[in-house]
Amino acid sequence: MSSAVTSAPSYNAADQARMSAARNYFAWQARLVKPEIGRRVVEVGCGIGNFTQAMLDREAVLGVDIDGECLETWRSRYPHLIPMLADVTNLPMDELGRFQPDSCVCLNVLEHVDDDAAALRAMASALPADGVIVLLVPAFQSLQGAIDRNLGHRRRYTRDSMTRLAAGAGLRIRKLRYMNLAGFFGWWLNARVLKREAHSKAQIAFADRIAIPLTSRLEALIAPPFGQSLFCVLTKS
Repeated sequence: MSSAVTSAPSYNAADQARMSAARNYFAWQARLVKPEIGRRVVEVGCGIGNFTQAMLDREAVLGVDIDGECLETWRSRYPHLIPMLADVTNLPMDELGRFQPDSCVCLNVLEHVDDDAAALRAMASALPADGVIVLLVPAFQSLQGAIDRNLGHRRRYTRDSMTRLAAGAGLRIRKLRYMNLAGFFGWWLNARVLKREAHSKAQIAFADRIAIPLTSRLEALIAPPFGQSLFCVLTKS
């Protein structure tokens, strides 16, 4: 989307490179995320920058990751943006304060962090009152399988577990919805029935070309009752 999993990047560089061809998937993320964020954004777990491209219209973007290899790739792709090698549970608040962020974006990262509560509190501490945190996390522990383990997923989330996590960090929920209904069934098939250990390039290409465009259009009209992922927008009190 590291070996030191206290903060863990979303995926290692090879995994993220494989996902980089999923243009429709990242475009869908952008349609959800961009209306929620402000002008000065901290991207937590920026990886190699697959989503960063969508935020180049912002005033400033600071990319945080614990994986130096990923961050070097990110820096080479976006030399005009600001990189920060850091653990999300121990962010350098003085440096972030000088950046004056109004938003944090953390997509497919929180599930990798051992202490997700500490990570969310750290993101909140970096923001002013009414600052916004946008999260995308995998949903439903029943989908957990070898693919999750190989990707370094510590957990999957539900609306209830995210509600408790946000409350513990002193954050209000603005939006909380499941997304990618088709992906739920695809993940279940791979993880629970076929017992696969990774998604193939062919699967990623098929989903991005066929399933994602249709699913995203339908879910723009009505939120599904469950999905592969959970999309969350939080505000600081």
